[in-house]
Amino acid sequence: EEDKEILTGMIMGELRVGAVEGLILGGIAKASNISLKEVREAYMLSGEMGKIARIAIHKGREEVRSIKIEPFNPLRPMLATSVDTLEEAFGTRDNVAVEVKYDGARVQIHLRDGTVKIFSRRLTEVTKSLPDVVEMVKSKVYTQEAVLEGEVVGIDSRGKPLPFQYLMRRFRRILRIEEAVKKIPIELHLFDILYINGEMLIHKPYSERYLTLEKVADIQVLTERLVTEDIREAKALYQRAIEMGHEGVMVKNLESPYILGRRGKHWLKVKKVGTLDLVIIGADWGHGRRRGWLSDYYLSAYRPDTDEFEIIGKTFKGLTDQEFRSITQQLLSLKTYEKDYTVWVRPQIVVEVAFNEIQKSPTYPCGYALRLARIVRFREDKTPSEADSIQKVAELYEKQFKYKGKAEF
Repeated sequence: EEDKEILTGMIMGELRVGAVEGLILGGIAKASNISLKEVREAYMLSGEMGKIARIAIHKGREEVRSIKIEPFNPLRPMLATSVDTLEEAFGTRDNVAVEVKYDGARVQIHLRDGTVKIFSRRLTEVTKSLPDVVEMVKSKVYTQEAVLEGEVVGIDSRGKPLPFQYLMRRFRRILRIEEAVKKIPIELHLFDILYINGEMLIHKPYSERYLTLEKVADIQVLTERLVTEDIREAKALYQRAIEMGHEGVMVKNLESPYILGRRGKHWLKVKKVGTLDLVIIGADWGHGRRRGWLSDYYLSAYRPDTDEFEIIGKTFKGLTDQEFRSITQQLLSLKTYEKDYTVWVRPQIVVEVAFNEIQKSPTYPCGYALRLARIVRFREDKTPSEADSIQKVAELYEKQFKYKGKAEF
């Protein structure tokens, strides 16, 4: 009965479970004798599992192939893979596009006959929260119909990018919008176009898509980029991006199509990351594939004056299955008590943690939280008292504003 509910939920579009979704698409492909690639793309274009199943099984391949992009129906974005260096990103490629990786939020913008709708990376409509972006599109994009992708960035009075958490206030705001627009103005940086005036562009190479984008969008709303085979030029743009307060750069294959909803090697991101040596003081039991493992870890910094450890974040990212198994046994041997799904432990295990940003946060008593934390390695050479201190966390937080903007409210 439970399986039936899950299946019904998936087909009705009420559940978004990647593994189950893949199984159902595979079943549709097998039942209709249509390739999984074609069925998957049709689903990505329409977003409706039940519709695709009916068309594939009852109408056949040609009808499945006829499904196209429709403005105002959001599309799952193509995703990038992180790499550590520009050398790795360039690899053996002769020519690539290198773009500034803005410290903002990704948006998908749909335009038709003067009406603009904006969707977040998670396909939630955020148009009402971003009226200033709507006006930018109306005044800076010169075409009747389009589906565009870009990044929006919150800026301070000096034009410096605001920390991500302030930008998110704009996305969540549905009341007193005018006040929010004044407090957190936004810049728009477009980097791709998926559809224009009835023509789907996702199968065209990225180089052609960008040429189309340049023809219809004002340079003021385009991403800063260069096309080069010289890694020195790429490094210069990377350094400029960091000095502007952004994350790093994207390195894109000029020949790549736009692959909906997939992460691959056509787009690579090289970002500046910070690291801290922190102590695990607790962990939550995992679920799904991680069931049976302690796999979501409470990370803490040391406070020497009280000889205590204060939580500054949580993460389940960075470890292999073998490491999950091993650390589960270690943590259970250190358990002090267990409540609900959380096991609290003696502070013994030190880990090196990479993160994108330190944010002010009311979630933890210390007042700070790590954004996008992930475990890099275990520091068996360090004792808990040698872990990084809350004072260092505070110092790193302030250093961020050498290049970033500060909210004036």
